[in-house]
Amino acid sequence: MRVEKLDVEGAFAFSPPVYRDERGLFTSPFREDVFAGAVRDRLFPVRDVSHNVSARGVLRGVHYTAAPPGRAKYVYCPHGRVLDFLVDLRAGSPTFGRYHAGELGGDDGRALYVPVGVGHAFLALEDASVVVYLMSEGYVPGREHAVDCLDPALGLPLPDGVTPVRSPRDLAAPALEEAAERGLLPDYTACREAEDRLWP
Repeated sequence: MRVEKLDVEGAFAFSPPVYRDERGLFTSPFREDVFAGAVRDRLFPVRDVSHNVSARGVLRGVHYTAAPPGRAKYVYCPHGRVLDFLVDLRAGSPTFGRYHAGELGGDDGRALYVPVGVGHAFLALEDASVVVYLMSEGYVPGREHAVDCLDPALGLPLPDGVTPVRSPRDLAAPALEEAAERGLLPDYTACREAEDRLWP
């Protein structure tokens, strides 16, 4: 499995081998030994496993969880294809405002580790694209926040000719500067401390 350290501090991509034959394919998006060599000695305690299914053109995010407690995520796309984004929203982070963009798809098994406080978004490039999330905390609505994915200050590289389909929540999300002014962005130190508590 190939491991790539991303431009967003603390984030990693994992690209496993894919075995194909006339029946289809087999791959393993998560391997504990590989994760331990790159990030920590094991995956965080998984307290929530979720997935969504999106039509082509659906844009979800940029979503993040207030810290503490925050939520670390391990994300992959077992069916379809998405253009995935990680955005460093942690105030005080050495990579604050920086993003990573890359495709995830059912034919490659690529997965991402998303640290506490880093925002996540994706654009579905195919119908019935599935994104799976392994998360360190359960879903609590009051802790969930969003930043406008189309904020020019983020500069996320969306493909030309796509009119994104977005939820009312995402359409109403504040721009990065407004979220910062309202004190909504997670603090880098608090995020690191919350992450450290996941691996006692």
